[in-house]
Amino acid sequence: MTQMVGQQLATPEELAGRIFEAAVGGIEILSIYLGDRLGYYRALSRGPLTSAELASATGTNERYAREWLEQQATAQFLSVDRPGAPADERRYALPPGYEAVLVDELSPAYVAPIGRLMKVAGTVAESLLTAYRTGGGISWAEMGADAREAQAAFNRPFFATALAGYLEQVPGLDAALRTPGAAVAEIGCGGGYALVAIAQAYPSVRADGFDIDAPSVEMARANVAAAGLSGRVSVHHRDAGDAALAGSYDLVAAFECIHDLPNPVAVLANMRRLVKPGGTVLVMDERVSDEFGAFGDLTERLFYAASLFICLPDGMSTQPSAATGTVMRPATLARYAREAGFRDTEILPLEHDLFRFYRLVV
Repeated sequence: MTQMVGQQLATPEELAGRIFEAAVGGIEILSIYLGDRLGYYRALSRGPLTSAELASATGTNERYAREWLEQQATAQFLSVDRPGAPADERRYALPPGYEAVLVDELSPAYVAPIGRLMKVAGTVAESLLTAYRTGGGISWAEMGADAREAQAAFNRPFFATALAGYLEQVPGLDAALRTPGAAVAEIGCGGGYALVAIAQAYPSVRADGFDIDAPSVEMARANVAAAGLSGRVSVHHRDAGDAALAGSYDLVAAFECIHDLPNPVAVLANMRRLVKPGGTVLVMDERVSDEFGAFGDLTERLFYAASLFICLPDGMSTQPSAATGTVMRPATLARYAREAGFRDTEILPLEHDLFRFYRLVV
């Protein structure tokens, strides 16, 4: 058997055990989807509940609620008092601090949206068989609301609590954004949470967001309005690769979207054209290894999983396509940037577990 250098392969028995454990974990992630979508976690965050009380609070069926509660306690996502009591008398609760993981949408630890993404992966699996055979894809629109809402929800805590601090560390950018009349453009703005964070951190900024997905544009507009920023932030239903895109901006940014684009070079060329002389072009994308070979690395496994079911099929749903996928290595972005007319690609010394930050030099 050929074994690549650096791989430590399990025995067949160990592999079977690992797959079994992963299968249980996968089902438990889908149980988080139920708890998230049915409002179970939010109800439990207000205090311990019996199955009947949970069902009443959420407008659901008591028998299903009871089974879910027992499963969640068995998985150790919930605590239960008096496990030996009759089923209808047991009270279940979120352990202290667990609301940050399962309820608080601004917590850096919030991971409940992973249930929605797992559900999306299962939903599109059959269509993926056709895409794999034909070279087609599955668009963001076809993946539905769970996909776009979960993606936005995953990034929201970082945007809301940390993005401004990262922008402050980009040379010259903080001063530029504090100048009256400063302008920002975000390419692929999704749910609009980065636009909101930038506008809140920099009161002088006027910001424009661009996204090709109409439901994402509506979600972003609603989020901008809810933040009271409609006077300074506009969201446009536009293809960021459209050569007719116009404007002049101090910052042109693409947060975690370049790897999804069918024509990243055209979009990067527009970003180069839109930035003011002396302005900043910033790309935030996945912090993947520089080269293939990070065998067993949890982060690399996460990004390849996302690529298989979501990012690569989305990118290939429009042809011709660069077919980048989630695992866009630094050399790949640097090549796209050169083809778009940039002189250089600088990896900024900004540390994050999942994201890498690039400044593209005009």
